[in-house]
Amino acid sequence: MTAPTFETLLYAVEDGIATITLNRPEKLNAFTARMMKEMIAVFDVTDGDDAVKAVIITGAGRAFCAGADLSAGGATFDRTSPQAIEREEGKVGDIYRDGGGRVTLRMYDSLKPIIGAINGAAVGVGVTMQLPMDIRMASTEAKFGFVFARRGITPEACSSWFLPRLVGLQTALEWCYTGRVFGAQEALDRGLVRSLHAPQDLLPAARALAREIADNTAPVSVALTRQLLWRMAGADHPMEAHKADSRAIQSRGAAGDAKEGVSSFLEKRQPAYPDKVSADLPDIWPEWGEHPFK
Repeated sequence: MTAPTFETLLYAVEDGIATITLNRPEKLNAFTARMMKEMIAVFDVTDGDDAVKAVIITGAGRAFCAGADLSAGGATFDRTSPQAIEREEGKVGDIYRDGGGRVTLRMYDSLKPIIGAINGAAVGVGVTMQLPMDIRMASTEAKFGFVFARRGITPEACSSWFLPRLVGLQTALEWCYTGRVFGAQEALDRGLVRSLHAPQDLLPAARALAREIADNTAPVSVALTRQLLWRMAGADHPMEAHKADSRAIQSRGAAGDAKEGVSSFLEKRQPAYPDKVSADLPDIWPEWGEHPFK
């Protein structure tokens, strides 16, 4: 597959690992309407490319993402103004859809695991866009801030759903009430990130984790596992998980991947899984309709 080109992102695939780099370093990778659209599009690319087994997201330069681009001044967050980040294509009924939420919902639906390599400052949408990433690893120099109340707005990017599930309601409320910027150690201590790394070691550590996934697991199994765990985070009873688990294990148990997984284990060799995410992903959610905003 020919590598796509973007204005605000760098995209590269090497040995089954896609790396997406937010690439506005002169603006600390501030989030724009163009970046929103390209981030949605790049996950269509990773989902559609069977060569991609895992995705890493990082930032160019000294920041991960410094939040929304504020060049429109006081009109930045006024969705009805001509200078708004969002445009009419983001409107459903009388609601102008939050651009960060459009990105995080697309990430939530990803068929490939997502690892965040948070290399520097990450505030506003720069931190909320991380929440649907499966694993977040951070530089010791990274800083985080849910600064919305200090800008006269509210949390966005579906963070009112994601954040309490990751760090608990008390921590989520404290961070959002105060809007203070905090360091990498606090992010680790409170469960926002999985591990801290010296700046020069961050990307190698993220690639090592991605390599573990890419080299040893069945992509269809990973895609289904990702959706099972994320979707069941909002289920109201374990029976919902039981139904989805049962459909998934029935489907995969009869597939070529399961035969190869067992055979390679017994034969003490590296597996070569035959099934493809693009062609062999079963529908295990028959009673779930499309979200009206999709």
